[in-house]
Amino acid sequence: MENRTFGKLGRSVGVVGLGAWQLGADWGEVSEADARATLAAAVDAGVTFIDTADVYGDGRSEQIVGSFVKDKPGLTVFTKMGRRLPQEHDNYNLDNFRAWTDRSRANLGVDTLELVQLHCPPTSVYSSDQVYDWLDTLVQEKRIAAYGVSVEKVEEALTAIARPGVASVQIILNALRHKPLERVLPAAAAAGVGIIARVPLASGLLTGRYDANTTFATDDHRNYNRHGDAFDVGETFSGVDYEIGLEAVRRLRPLVPENVTMAQFALRWIIDQPAVTVVIPGARNPEQARANAASADLAPLSPETGEMITAVYDELIRPQVHDKW
Repeated sequence: MENRTFGKLGRSVGVVGLGAWQLGADWGEVSEADARATLAAAVDAGVTFIDTADVYGDGRSEQIVGSFVKDKPGLTVFTKMGRRLPQEHDNYNLDNFRAWTDRSRANLGVDTLELVQLHCPPTSVYSSDQVYDWLDTLVQEKRIAAYGVSVEKVEEALTAIARPGVASVQIILNALRHKPLERVLPAAAAAGVGIIARVPLASGLLTGRYDANTTFATDDHRNYNRHGDAFDVGETFSGVDYEIGLEAVRRLRPLVPENVTMAQFALRWIIDQPAVTVVIPGARNPEQARANAASADLAPLSPETGEMITAVYDELIRPQVHDKW
């Protein structure tokens, strides 16, 4: 698998990673055995980067990942903090940072976290000098080796990229969310900040497996968060209306090369963006993990195909989501 480098960390990772939200909660039931089998399949297929968070299953994802990667050199694990308390600016303080990272260190079974990201905090947090001073304190105390941010909005990403200590920005980027291409990716490349592309399959819409009759389990966010009742609606189907998303997929499907799945096609489009460091599709079973990793082996999409993807976005998706995030 192609490797790309987090510039400020000097660490290379496979361009396709694994997002471990599914292994914790909010995507229907995934047993620990299935979670471990999924992790094993991903690593066997060349994945070296795993993204998790303290809130995924209230620590379950971190614990499973930590147990799995123990004594497996060469794997990189980033986690996130801050979503286990109400999203209020004052909760982002040094005492909480210490408590949150200590809990994640215990869950992952490490003395020092490789990198911890603020997990989509209130917008005001990204502009706080004190917050970055406290993150630097965590580095000095060797609770963490480095830090980054996960964002909802382009402006949040740009604010963070301007901070010299920020090593990574995690942002929603997929064939239904193009806005980061305009300013975020160029700014990150210029600053040596790694870009982690999350929600790459638009919560499964871009797999092409869903239709108007598809139903989701009651504990699946694609059921309970379609209108943002639990967290930012942009996290579910990338904020795209489900029926419009289905129509976009219908128009994209003829562009998919022979012997390539719709999901692999969508992942390849992200990989083709040179400023992306790693894309982190989730997986609930080994077959999905292996298929996602295989997208790194595909030939780049042609410029003509890229133009047609943009045309579908401009007609159907841009009017609905482009100005929101």
